[in-house]
Amino acid sequence: MIEILQKLAGEQGLIVAFVAVGALMLVSAWVSRTVTFGRIHASALAIVCALFLAWLGGIYTGGKKGLADIPAFAGLTLLGGAMLRDFAIVATAFEVDVAEARRAGMMGVTALALGTIVPFVMGVAIAWTFGYRDAVTLTTLGAGAVTYIVGPVTGAALGASSPIIALSIATGVLKAVLVMTTTPFVAPLIGLNNPRSAMIFGGLMGTVSGVTGGLAATDARLVPYGALTATFHTGIGCLLCPSLFFIIISRML
Repeated sequence: MIEILQKLAGEQGLIVAFVAVGALMLVSAWVSRTVTFGRIHASALAIVCALFLAWLGGIYTGGKKGLADIPAFAGLTLLGGAMLRDFAIVATAFEVDVAEARRAGMMGVTALALGTIVPFVMGVAIAWTFGYRDAVTLTTLGAGAVTYIVGPVTGAALGASSPIIALSIATGVLKAVLVMTTTPFVAPLIGLNNPRSAMIFGGLMGTVSGVTGGLAATDARLVPYGALTATFHTGIGCLLCPSLFFIIISRML
């Protein structure tokens, strides 16, 4: 029986990955509903649990892909890859009402600008306080503070070392988890209850996973609007960080 299951997992890795993620989401949804009473969304709990499981997988195998280094869960490499991630983001954006999106206007554009510049500056400043002084490292870590996607893209473009790229990803993941878990608590305080405010929020926060998870816990109808500007935010960061921002940092040093 065990041999049959192992063979099935090896031949149908993607299906096993879907089942594993589905089971994790099912458990996270139950914990969210019964323990936190919906205040912490299941997506936030699932991300934290997935990071923990990835760490355990890395410790167990000594590899670099977390659970995906275990043959039975090799399908997670494809399921968690860029192709399906970008497909999910694009599919989410199709739920946007264009008329509502236009209402964000210049406030949305301003939010995108601030949401890109402010985290980058903070990331560079924190990296500086920890003793980093070269432009490539500072720019990569600053980009990681923008999002965990912009960090590795910038690091790869500038030739940053693997530890620095990993640190930039960790910075972005921490930001995503914080945004996801705190959004339901701060939403009533900042008027996060309509499409316009959701788009501004998505532009300011930037992290697609953090914004979508946080808005899902607040009001699921706001998710497409926050995801729309958050996706733009990621694209802008990938364009500006390895080019304009790197030049500015280089000139300042």
